[in-house]
Amino acid sequence: MTPILFDLNDASSLKKGLIQQLDAEEGQLNQRRFPDGESYLQVISPVKDRVTLILCTLYQPDEKFLPLIYLAETLKEMGARQVVLIAPYLAYMRQDKRFHEGECITSIYFARLISQSFDHLITVDPHLHRYHSLDEIYTIPSQVVASAKSVAQWISQEVKRPLLIGPDSESEQWVAEVAQLADAPFEVLLKERHGDRDVSVSLPHVERYQQHTPVLVDDIISSGHTMIETIKHLQTAGMQKAVCIGTHGLFADQAYQQIQKAHVEKVVTCNTVCHISNGIDMAPDLARAAQNTFTEN
Repeated sequence: MTPILFDLNDASSLKKGLIQQLDAEEGQLNQRRFPDGESYLQVISPVKDRVTLILCTLYQPDEKFLPLIYLAETLKEMGARQVVLIAPYLAYMRQDKRFHEGECITSIYFARLISQSFDHLITVDPHLHRYHSLDEIYTIPSQVVASAKSVAQWISQEVKRPLLIGPDSESEQWVAEVAQLADAPFEVLLKERHGDRDVSVSLPHVERYQQHTPVLVDDIISSGHTMIETIKHLQTAGMQKAVCIGTHGLFADQAYQQIQKAHVEKVVTCNTVCHISNGIDMAPDLARAAQNTFTEN
């Protein structure tokens, strides 16, 4: 039976791509808010015995969470065979430890709530820091879609003589993977601390790459501070204008505008969070992951 996809998301490019590639039906909802702010939700499309997919990128999750859970529970009660959450950006992954007495470890509690209402989770490059996998906190099957291949393909097609740049040693593994897939060189900035507030930053072998386009790649662009500082160092080193790429473009406050004002040629993100900078389409990879859930059942 044809799968059906409900969109609780503003990422219309993902919705269209997923429906086309999965040959899915677009689910119809009636949504509104009562005058007191409570959510009203009605599922119009028949879902009995069908695989149902909910597309909801969980950036700014608090306002989306209750409608998301209400929809999942309604689909179950209406007899859906399977309820799958496609969350291109997965929220509440930062707080993975209790740093101070009484702090809420939101990553664990959020995972419990999602796991209670869904049968399967699909996401793109979650912020795994102290966790080795989502299985440590989610009790439902999950699939992690990697953006590295799509990012590398975009670089290969759009950037002449790219040089991938990592802002620090922690970024080296990620940058090296994308560089290998793009068949491009990479370097990691070196930081040397001379005192508490005296840190110098240098680009190794800068003389080799004066004719290359520096490409900064990160999984999340939020405040943009690290990226802007890196761009400043590249400009000081005499490098060409940089291309900045982020898997998840959150762009808190005025981060996007501030990055654009720097020594930058272009800012590009994956369409996991809807933004004007979206230029790398994750729909094909997400569709393949969703297809895997059909074959498993």
